[in-house]
Amino acid sequence: MRRAVLFLALCVLGAPTLAAQGTEERPVTEALGRARSLEDSVLAAQVLLTGIDGKGVLGPGMAALLGEVPAGGVLLFRYNLSVRREEVAPFLAQVRAAALFRGGEDLPPLIAVDHEGGLVHRLGEGLTRLPPPLSYWERLRDGGDREAILRDLEESAFRSGGELRELGITVNLAPVAETLSPENRDFLGSRSYGPDPAFVEDAASAFIRGMGRAGVVCVVKHFPGSSGDPHRQAVSLAGDRAALNSLVRPLAALLRSAPLVMVSHVRVPAWDAGQSASLSPAVMGRWLRGELGFDGAVLADDFSMAGSSERDNGRAAVAALNAGADWIMCWPSNLAATRRAILAALASGALPRERLVEAAARIIAVKLRLRNEAPGGVP
Repeated sequence: MRRAVLFLALCVLGAPTLAAQGTEERPVTEALGRARSLEDSVLAAQVLLTGIDGKGVLGPGMAALLGEVPAGGVLLFRYNLSVRREEVAPFLAQVRAAALFRGGEDLPPLIAVDHEGGLVHRLGEGLTRLPPPLSYWERLRDGGDREAILRDLEESAFRSGGELRELGITVNLAPVAETLSPENRDFLGSRSYGPDPAFVEDAASAFIRGMGRAGVVCVVKHFPGSSGDPHRQAVSLAGDRAALNSLVRPLAALLRSAPLVMVSHVRVPAWDAGQSASLSPAVMGRWLRGELGFDGAVLADDFSMAGSSERDNGRAAVAALNAGADWIMCWPSNLAATRRAILAALASGALPRERLVEAAARIIAVKLRLRNEAPGGVP
């Protein structure tokens, strides 16, 4: 029990008022107890993050699917949110109600979106479009005051986070905490906070603080880095382990307080010659959790990407969970099949129940924080 509690101890919101409570064991212990008490069918659903059909109104087919498979989280895209601002909150209330399960009425799904700024903006009209992350480094490069730039970044994230939370969005799949380099420039471009690792670390921290003050959980991404676009092709990171630790400096600094991190499909031969990072016990276990000390929840990137070494979502989910991931992305078309694959692995012993409990508890711990703690001064 103590080991699992420590694993979960940093699975909290990023706001200063909440982070100070990150070492309290009551919510973490409660999350473990809640996870252990769940029926296997619900337990297997809590480790899933699914996209949904519909915008403005949740259709009966999608509502029925969420009722059957009460996913731990729902990920929204532009097509879900291309409606008037006043339509979003009622729509998301329908989503939360559809995914409730018996005994988990206080554990609705986490509602997530990619809201990095610049090109990555999923929201409709009337909502803040954050500046491109690279623009903050460009201001610094052009002689701007570093502290003033970081304060502006944090306040912009706070105001935007307040809008997200008001709509019912509680998780932001941002920031990108990768240093811009010749290898990843074509893929990341303006999504990075620039080529200076120290500024990337400070800027990403400011973004997380701002969102956290508004009551929005951030997902730091992409661990361990990028060398190309994994949506299109298999990519890998060269270098020995010492070089890789230098590469992940901004990410490593954030891992001490980040509640969630997204692990990508990049290959890392220095750690695992065969599997992509999202399926590798060496990358997620020995490196991310062991050497770098990350204790939060691990979200595996979308396995439908060309860069994944396993494209079947059910098999990938089981392998990723066994390797150390806690949250698995799905699409509506494979949500039920992915849950069935997890249950089959559970029944056969291919996936230990305690590993599934540990993964689900990390997601439930975030839900409990959102339930128990009010945002810190939402505008």
